[in-house]
Amino acid sequence: MAETHPPHVVAQLYEAYLRLSDFVFDAGKRFDDRLRPAHSAVFFHMEHEGIRLSRLAEKAQMTPQAMGELVDQLEEMGCLRRIPDPADRRAKLIVFTELGDKALLIGYSAIDAVEHRLATLLGDDGFEALRTTLNRIRTEF
Repeated sequence: MAETHPPHVVAQLYEAYLRLSDFVFDAGKRFDDRLRPAHSAVFFHMEHEGIRLSRLAEKAQMTPQAMGELVDQLEEMGCLRRIPDPADRRAKLIVFTELGDKALLIGYSAIDAVEHRLATLLGDDGFEALRTTLNRIRTEF
């Protein structure tokens, strides 16, 4: 019989991420039911002044082909558009549309609600300790 042991911290972090991201994703689904969790890779890594597809894919640690599919879907939904890059007219920048800006604000609002709930749950000191710990993990790994 296999020995049982306490859950690994990495598994607990992943489970917490899934629960928190579900809350944010539900807000996105209420905005447009075509939004999928995969689209968060685009919203999270976009640069508001515009970004090239290759850079967006690199930031999200995805292939340009996979990122291109997500961008195409969001463009079809009216959240993104491609414009000529002023630095290189042969290249395109991906930018938010007005609808995309609205979706982004809804996402920010949902994230704010999650953070407020965490602050209430953990208290101010606990919330700051969590922020400090997560920043340390992010920078060390």
